[in-house]
Amino acid sequence: MNKILLLLAEDDPNLSLVLKDFLELQGYKVFLYNDGQQALIGLRTQQVDICVLDIMMPKKDGFTVAEDIREVNSKMPIVFLTARDQKEDKIRGFKMGCDDYITKPFSTEELSLRLEAILRRCDANNGTNNAKISTLKIGSYNFDYNNQVLKSNNNVYSLTKRETDLLKLLYDNKNELISREKILKQLWSNDSYFNGRSLDVFITRLRKYLKEDECISIVNVHGMGFKFCIS
Repeated sequence: MNKILLLLAEDDPNLSLVLKDFLELQGYKVFLYNDGQQALIGLRTQQVDICVLDIMMPKKDGFTVAEDIREVNSKMPIVFLTARDQKEDKIRGFKMGCDDYITKPFSTEELSLRLEAILRRCDANNGTNNAKISTLKIGSYNFDYNNQVLKSNNNVYSLTKRETDLLKLLYDNKNELISREKILKQLWSNDSYFNGRSLDVFITRLRKYLKEDECISIVNVHGMGFKFCIS
């Protein structure tokens, strides 16, 4: 079985070595960099499966690194590490399309479980069940689930993994109320406050993509969930 290739960018020399040793014991192949600039150089020469980025790094911070990654790869799973437990930072991270956000101090077991959950979702996206999904017709749009692309008559949108999964879940429950709790537990693994804010960000993105078709709407049912309406 091939090892999962993980990029770790962390400027704390003690923590970075502890995390590298732990993750390698879990079966990952870890590429460790101690600043954001070196991490980006490493990404140009080494293909990886997932990135774990400290936010507060010299030369380039984690947010800047993530923005650069997203310019060339909208589907790369990204996890942020930070010592700053600030709501604004978390919201900014999720707006960038990160897959998770972990506040220091954290246990290595927690990190491992979160990485496993993200990678399971990646595997599900590439699995045999999804291979059977052809391009879906959503109003005037063509939604290519496997390639994470949404096409209208005028635009082509390259979706993130989370946007793709959310749109598919909404489409599967079209014209029916789907609870916030169900969405969060299915796509984010839990319904915490910050995951709820992340969900709202992704709903806003999908509404922006889908606004060309007046027959499509994502209705917020206050205190309950959403209805993906196609008339």
